[in-house]
Formats: sequence, C-alpha cells, structure tokens
Amino acid sequence: MADDLQPPDSKLTITKRKWAEQGKFLTGHTSRSEAERLPPGQHLVKNWPILDLGQQPQVTTSQWRLDVRGLVNHAQTFDWKAFQALPQSEMRSDIHCVTTWSRYDNNWKGISTHDFLNAVDPRDEAVAVMLTSYDGYTTNLLLSDFASPDAILVTEWEGQPLTREHGGPVRLVVPHLYFWKSAKWLHRIEFLDRDRAGFWESNGYHMRGEPWAEERYSGD
Repeated sequence: MADDLQPPDSKLTITKRKWAEQGKFLTGHTSRSEAERLPPGQHLVKNWPILDLGQQPQVTTSQWRLDVRGLVNHAQTFDWKAFQALPQSEMRSDIHCVTTWSRYDNNWKGISTHDFLNAVDPRDEAVAVMLTSYDGYTTNLLLSDFASPDAILVTEWEGQPLTREHGGPVRLVVPHLYFWKSAKWLHRIEFLDRDRAGFWESNGYHMRGEPWAEERYSGD
C-alpha cells in the first residue's frame, strides 16, 4: 500500500539534513512590512525548480484516489470524477521553497481548501492535518494553515494539467508556508487532534515553516 511506504534516503535528503544541523541560509531578518513580498534569505527564479525524494510516482487520473480519514464527519475516498465535481477555483500566488528560491505569480486551478473542508466537514476536535503522498512522503499542517483563503488543491498550473514532476495529478499549494508543506502526488489527508511531525519535520525542519519568520529548521 502507498500509505505504508517510507521515502528512501536520497542525496537531497542527506544534504537537507545537514542544512538543518548547520542552520544554513538563515539571515535573522524576520521583520515584514505589508509591501515586502520576498521573504528573507530568498531569491527570485523564473523557472520552477524540481525537487523530490528521488521518486516521481506515475499516477494517472483513472488510478488516482484521495483518502480522507480521521476526525471528519464525512470520511471518504475521492476518485477523479468525484473530486472534479467539487467547486472549481482559480488563484494566483507566489511560492517560496526552503532551499531559498521563490517564484512569483503562479496561476492555479483546482479545489480551494475551503470548499474541500465543506465537503468533508472536520469535527470540532480536529486541529491539524497529515498529508501523505503516493511516494510515501508526509507533511503536517495546522488546520488553520490548511484552511487559509489562498490554499488550494491544485490540478492545473498556467492553464495546463499539473505535470508529474510537479506533483500531478493533485498537489496542495499553501502559499504562506515554505513549499515543502505543499505535498505533491497527494493520496491521503488525515485530520488529527494534535499536530504531529511529518517527514522533513522529523529531519530537522520546522513544524510550521513560515517564510517571513524564517521558520526553516526545528530550532528556529
């Protein structure tokens, strides 16, 4: 089962663990004005760099399933048809990777997390979510971050279906957090009564990951 997979160690994994141990890229400049668009320690790129744990699972829309479990009133498994039947949204946002690149003005299409939450109806005791990808990757978010107004379960980028290398058929995008929180190849969302560490959070990275506060590593 994909949920039982553990991501293998890769060169990137080993390198990023060392970054966490060394506190690499931290600037200490954590103030933010309303006009400040680029978080501290970040640089702009025009391309969209591809980073993963050494696997890019091949999941077609006919194979794809999204399991919703835990503290929800409507636990269910979405297939592609049922997922696409949810209200569709279009959004534009910037993205910020903990490896220091940022990309402005990305155009997304998919299901807003607000509409998704309306469909699954979290219970009052739910405070966090754990995301699991088809490659076994996991990452956690507070429910308040998952439910932010600009968060979206993406199926299209720049008018085209989301490609495999960028996490298609479906990935999460939460623009106000570092991009490791925006899980690719999304397969499972579990609603939890407490925040629990995912893959990178168990390897020296911050439990929340807010770019303007430079929440890169667990000691920040």
